[in-house]
Amino acid sequence: MSLALATVIYEWRRYLAAIIALALSGLLILTFVGMFVGIGKSFTATIDRSRADLMILPAKSESLLGTGGMPRRVMPIIYSHPEVIAVSDVDDDGGMFSNLVGDDAKGRKKVRDYVQITSVETAKDALTLPTDFDENLRETLAQPYAVAVDKTALARLGVKLGDKAAIDGHAVRIAAVTTTYPNMMQPQIIVSRQTLRLLGKSRPSNRIGPMFVRVRDPARASIVRDELNAVANGRYRAWTKAELSKANDQSIMKEQGIGVILGFSTFMGMIIGLGITSQTLRGAVLANIKEFASLRALGVSMGSLRLIVLELSFWVGVAGLVAAGALVAGMGLLAQASGIPMSFPLPNILSTGLFLLITAVLSGIMSLGVLKRSQPADLLR
Repeated sequence: MSLALATVIYEWRRYLAAIIALALSGLLILTFVGMFVGIGKSFTATIDRSRADLMILPAKSESLLGTGGMPRRVMPIIYSHPEVIAVSDVDDDGGMFSNLVGDDAKGRKKVRDYVQITSVETAKDALTLPTDFDENLRETLAQPYAVAVDKTALARLGVKLGDKAAIDGHAVRIAAVTTTYPNMMQPQIIVSRQTLRLLGKSRPSNRIGPMFVRVRDPARASIVRDELNAVANGRYRAWTKAELSKANDQSIMKEQGIGVILGFSTFMGMIIGLGITSQTLRGAVLANIKEFASLRALGVSMGSLRLIVLELSFWVGVAGLVAAGALVAGMGLLAQASGIPMSFPLPNILSTGLFLLITAVLSGIMSLGVLKRSQPADLLR
């Protein structure tokens, strides 16, 4: 065990403030990342959990967010590939939700809110049917005018299971409550494709939304994607689900407002980390200045002492990184229990970890000036 690591372990109380500061810096940054990416994933939850192997989007699309429709003639082109065995399309819309319908309105507060309406097919093993929808939920949604609402949206919409409501004047029934489809922006209503048509929300017959594709061998999905793109001729673009999910996360991060907020949180994290960590390390080195003077008296060079301080700051950064991981994990569990959508992409986690280590080492560099006080002659005083 190195001298720096032993010092951090046995005198951890002196470095606790620096460790906490780094952990809070990481928590600040990842909180905003998790919240914004989680919001994006709440919009695409039914697609991310679909049974498809590939997704077909308009040719110029860079992600699923903000994607428009495509001509229906694209669907036969996808079907013509010999390894494609099923194709379906996304159909969704929005509408004004009201919780007051007929006699059920007695004693209840009136609520009107704009909702996102997402449709799924209710046939067994349908491409658009999420993998976490059980048989009971599938059969429930197959009933006309039956809708599912996530439990986190019940209070906001002023309804409960079994209530009647209205969407743009059409009577619907809250037939099911989901538990893993929260949405912080707009409440999400899930309906069958048939109910969407009854509500008058279907796309025009000559237009289709992003398409779901199932291939004969899912292990060859990437190969089929490349072959479909090779004959696309600017009419569409094929994606694997994993590739599209990553693009959606990146698209959220590129939004101007989100970028400003993330940049500000990173700047604040650096100020907090550098300010507290550098002062804590400076105080810890000063507290051990006689030990450093003793090392100089034994012939240890000033350069070696500087390396010890830098290594010490590195281990403080590692400890802060571990603490940040624990705080983020706890926050994620708390958010999940509260129905708040949060997601932490691995690249953002790795970049934040690197940021914390760099901040710790920079703090160590800022405290190196204290070593000038480690004069061997001071030991005789």
